[in-house]
Amino acid sequence: MLTDRTAVRRLLHIDASARLGRSDEVAHGSHSRRLSHRFVTRWQTLRPDDGVIRRDVSACPPAMIDQAWIDASFTPPDRRTSIQSARLVESDALTAELLAADLLVIGVPMYNFGIPSQLKAWIDNVVRVGLTFGFDRRRRPEPYWPMLPAGRSVVILTARGDYGYDPGGRLAHRNVVEAGVTIPLNYIGLSHSHTIAVEYDEFGDERLAASIDSAERAIDALVDRLTGAAPDHPA
Repeated sequence: MLTDRTAVRRLLHIDASARLGRSDEVAHGSHSRRLSHRFVTRWQTLRPDDGVIRRDVSACPPAMIDQAWIDASFTPPDRRTSIQSARLVESDALTAELLAADLLVIGVPMYNFGIPSQLKAWIDNVVRVGLTFGFDRRRRPEPYWPMLPAGRSVVILTARGDYGYDPGGRLAHRNVVEAGVTIPLNYIGLSHSHTIAVEYDEFGDERLAASIDSAERAIDALVDRLTGAAPDHPA
């Protein structure tokens, strides 16, 4: 959970919205891009020495996994053919970015109650046996284990057309965005998460404006807490 606040850190900033402009820049722009941009900009202001890797999976979607990818990824590296190694070049690069990051920041809109297919493709490319999770059928009682270093976190910055998707809300049972991100990432070792959301996008009235304002204030407070600019308290 980023307990060492003096060390230089690296953020991996991922955007997944099909809307390429931010809602604070263009009409009908992306709220999730707006939120992720605010988070990373504030972080860099407070910690200018920290590095940021940016990956836009909507503008440059990762290839979907296929039979060739599966065959290659489950073949030990020293036994892969040149064709198999070539098939994993993109996945290797995406996985290396994730492994190098101390904090993962994802701007992800809700599409049909779940995550965009481009982000799912990214997840499928980085959940890699032998790289981000281990498997040994002889290991009991649990043959799988996460391989990412402990203490890393993911921040989910999302936007929803309707309202009431938070836990206990009227539509909480239909929200599979956070689960679609946190379950596979927890599986590989990202065990801590924070979620901030904008709602009421389809309404476009004062409730949307208030939701954006609340989300931006929550982002500022979260960044201040994670960077040590504000006193820490339980999440």
